[in-house]
Amino acid sequence: MDGKLIVSSSPHISSPVKTKNIMLDVIIAMIPALIASVYFFGPRALALVAVTVAACVISEYIARKVMKRDQTIGDLSAVVTGMLLAFNYPATLPFWIAALGGVVAIIVVKQMFGGLGHNFANPAITARVILLTSFALRMTTWVEPYAWKTGAVDAVSAATPLGMVASGNTEALPTYLQMFIGERAGCLGETCIAALLIGGIYLVVKKVISPIIPVCYIATVFVFSAILGADPVMQILSGGLFLGAIFMATDYVTSPITNKGKVIYAIGCGVITVLIRQFASLPEGVSYSILLMNILTPHIENATMPRVFGVGKEAK
Repeated sequence: MDGKLIVSSSPHISSPVKTKNIMLDVIIAMIPALIASVYFFGPRALALVAVTVAACVISEYIARKVMKRDQTIGDLSAVVTGMLLAFNYPATLPFWIAALGGVVAIIVVKQMFGGLGHNFANPAITARVILLTSFALRMTTWVEPYAWKTGAVDAVSAATPLGMVASGNTEALPTYLQMFIGERAGCLGETCIAALLIGGIYLVVKKVISPIIPVCYIATVFVFSAILGADPVMQILSGGLFLGAIFMATDYVTSPITNKGKVIYAIGCGVITVLIRQFASLPEGVSYSILLMNILTPHIENATMPRVFGVGKEAK
């Protein structure tokens, strides 16, 4: 090299891990919950997931085409968004609303802000909140598990455990075991805690996510619920806590990158979730808490980012 030192700009080390590999791992991790949703809520659950995923992928393709940007449907992020969004749907949701949610998640929340890596909040959570506001009754019409076997899914309504507690009807609450395995009313992907744990462990083992956020989030809900006099075990096993903590609060784009920031972010999610459950008119608060903390993530990162070596605090 005739004694010349060649210096190039960073990064100097490249990783074989690509966005597509990460998204594929997330999809694999969600398969147990998908299987459980079909088992408890029938083939319509699979159809809702398929419709939502298709709406997300098509929306991303059209949006990138119209905006004259490189196509990104191959990175599988739209598929992940579609699955997560569908996991937040009740089994009775009309297909057109499911598809509308996919369009909102991809075009409004993701692509209009620049695409993957630029969205200010988790697309699936934001779309769910918008649908909850726009179609409150449709988004909160639940059915008992196995109702599909009688062929009367649209006619058999049920209350979620959190809804029962809010209404004071605690005598009909399912047992802890029933809530753990998924024998309760709720959204498609949130009811089976066992399936969600399998997926979460897979993601931790594959080093796709850190356990900091899920563990701190769930632990905060447990401790804070106990402090306020609620049943802490019931609080963590019901609602969408495990789904949100494992698959949505850990989103790379909208969660802090520092470990200290992850702890603050997760505790914030937990505290807001419990406050909404205990004092607000809505029985569930997971989606709203994660959305609020997504907005605060840049400030958390600024406050917890370590200083560059040799640089004073004033130049941080």
